[in-house]
Amino acid sequence: MDNSSVCDENSETDIGCSTPSIDSLDYSRTISDVSTFSERSDGRSSPYEPPPHTAAWPISRLTGRRPPPVLTRLSMKQRVDVLDRKSTEDEIELIKEKFSKLLLGEDMSGNGKGVCTAVAISNAITNLYATVFGSCHKLEPLSPEKKSMWRREMDCLLSVCDYIVEFFPSSQILPDGTNVEVMATRPRSDIYINLPALEKLDAMLIEILESFQKTEFWYIDERKQSFNCSTSKSFRRLSQRNEEKWWLPVPCVPDSGLSEKSRKELQQKRDCAKQIQKAAVAINTGILSEMELPESYLAALPKSGRASVGDAIYRYMSAPDQFSPDYLLDCLDISSEHEALEMADRVEAAMCVWRRKASMQHSKSSWNMVKDVVADSDKNVMLASRAESILLSLKQRFPGLSQTTLDTSKIQFNKDIGQAILESYSRVLESLAFNIVAWIDDVIFADRSARKG
Repeated sequence: MDNSSVCDENSETDIGCSTPSIDSLDYSRTISDVSTFSERSDGRSSPYEPPPHTAAWPISRLTGRRPPPVLTRLSMKQRVDVLDRKSTEDEIELIKEKFSKLLLGEDMSGNGKGVCTAVAISNAITNLYATVFGSCHKLEPLSPEKKSMWRREMDCLLSVCDYIVEFFPSSQILPDGTNVEVMATRPRSDIYINLPALEKLDAMLIEILESFQKTEFWYIDERKQSFNCSTSKSFRRLSQRNEEKWWLPVPCVPDSGLSEKSRKELQQKRDCAKQIQKAAVAINTGILSEMELPESYLAALPKSGRASVGDAIYRYMSAPDQFSPDYLLDCLDISSEHEALEMADRVEAAMCVWRRKASMQHSKSSWNMVKDVVADSDKNVMLASRAESILLSLKQRFPGLSQTTLDTSKIQFNKDIGQAILESYSRVLESLAFNIVAWIDDVIFADRSARKG
């Protein structure tokens, strides 16, 4: 199996945003919470040094310089601070606790009934994100304690990747001048490509939050706010906008609105966070596509794709005329995320059925090979391709859509530790970027309301 992570080009399309909800979770593509497989964890450490502050938040910062071809264990992540940090007794105890839980597979009884190491690490990253960012609802810097926890624990969890390597043929010159062939090691290709990029995105998101120290807007707890205050105009409008999330603090701006400079900086930071979200989505999609299909999911698939999507949708998808996924979704009139997720599960199941049939018909083991050699007239290939375009359109219309049954099954039954780390890390960064975009949107909405009023 090729371990390199290939990002789906479809994931680069623009993704909308909505106000985040702290109680929507379960492997959501945008909102992460405590995993159902493990306990909540505390603490973390960062494998990078934050990039220097810039005022313009250029999108080009997403494409950092790649590391040198041959990387040592510490140079791969460039964690210089790790070498200088003196471990305290608390840090040593924390490392012991995390190491023990990973070895036990979160089964504290020690009976060997815990989850596999890949799932345990994935849960640890998910739970750490919920611990550090789960109570964050404002555009403000992280507290020093939470920032230290995030960096300290993530450094421990990501250090596993330093020992995930692949062998390649090389040569070595002996003292007597003899040239012999040996097998050398290097970081696994998917980790070599994606982990430095994720660490860069992580640093940029933390830097965005750190930049909100002195702002022209402020937050008010709706449950304690009196509408007699002078800032009630923007407050009332945003309160009506967020009626379903009454527990979240509401941003307020002066009656005259934000200054032009503050408004421009907000938009620049929003654009940067949006690009970070799209990059995290691309990495996450690529990692998930490389994970093996769980046997339990394959066993539950319907016998035909038609049975999964229904007769009406199947007839439109199989028509020889030009196919439009947007037109199909408009006809279905999907109005809620629950309906969208149900449709995504049905379409994805049908897509898997059609891909398996196409692979068996052409005696190929790889779907990518099938796509390259099969003619457009092959009906199963055509249906699978159209199903994939429907999934993409659904995710564009519902950017806060939870992960499908297939993606959740892949995460739950995955045994590849490298893939588990990359998937969970990209997922929580995607969630944080999504939240930042939504929080900025709320401030922009309050500003527009104040200027109109």
